Amino acid sequence: MQAFLKGPSSISSKPPAAKERSAAGSSGEGKKLKPVPWVEKYRPKNVDEVAFQDEVVAVLKKSLEGADLPNLLFYGPPGTGKTSTILAAARELFGPELFRQRVLELNASDERGIQVIREKVKAFAQLTASGSRADGKVCPPFKIVILDEADSMTSAAQAALRRTMEKESKTTRFCLICNYISRIIEPLTSRCSKFRFKPLSDKIQQQRLLDVSEKENVKITSEAVSYLVKVSDGDLRKAITYLQSATRLMGGKEITEKTVTEIAGNLINEGYAVAQLVNQLHDIVVESEDFSDKQKSIIVEKLAEVDKCLADGADEYLQLISLCALVMQQLTRNT
Repeated sequence: MQAFLKGPSSISSKPPAAKERSAAGSSGEGKKLKPVPWVEKYRPKNVDEVAFQDEVVAVLKKSLEGADLPNLLFYGPPGTGKTSTILAAARELFGPELFRQRVLELNASDERGIQVIREKVKAFAQLTASGSRADGKVCPPFKIVILDEADSMTSAAQAALRRTMEKESKTTRFCLICNYISRIIEPLTSRCSKFRFKPLSDKIQQQRLLDVSEKENVKITSEAVSYLVKVSDGDLRKAITYLQSATRLMGGKEITEKTVTEIAGNLINEGYAVAQLVNQLHDIVVESEDFSDKQKSIIVEKLAEVDKCLADGADEYLQLISLCALVMQQLTRNT
């Protein structure tokens, strides 16, 4: 990559054989040797490709047209386009050549205690935003700090971030991304424009899945597409991941609803998430005629408790046993 960026001088130093290998490696066949997860391959490349989030797209388009960008707080369910939206906007604002210099992205895999806020984030925010785009477009005079899953930051780290947002407001904009806005302290939320990302509609998800299937030459029935949408609960990332898994499982054969059921199953011994079981069991209990209204309320309340415990990092196996014990207790009362 470095040799490519340095220009023709570095390429000319290669022997002819190396040049031929480089040419072969740059062909379409060479790219196929590096498989990319479909969720990354089909991320929106610009703001216009973001689906179903009209309000935030309208604000970002104004910024792309030259208006200033406020500090942002994106919140909502996973897989609805929060991270993809701000990354697409940043690429359009700064262009590919300045994107690395102007954007700092920290996610859940990074340490984000108070020390990181005081050192890494503060040091980046204090840098002067300089440079111009090679394509001649206007480049905004600020940088962007993206803090993904900000609701997992400690209160002390959030308080330290508040002070940094105040001091560096002339040169830096912050975008906080989280699932639960209630876990962000009030001094931060009051300094940001808040946007809730809605779960994607079934129609939007179906269209995206069909687009991906067409581009990847995947054979899939309409029933399977509908079922993918149902089991993903508005999470397009999960739906695309299930689609890719089903494609690998079938090896080029047509994907049916049964295939999706196998991929998105709920047995913990097979490695499936208990959170998925909780979501699907909720629908079954509510629609079931085997329970009285009182029994349904007891089970649904337990489902809510289990879901909260799983979100807080509780052991999946123990939570599943606890849930099954209560359901069996309610079932035996009917006999």
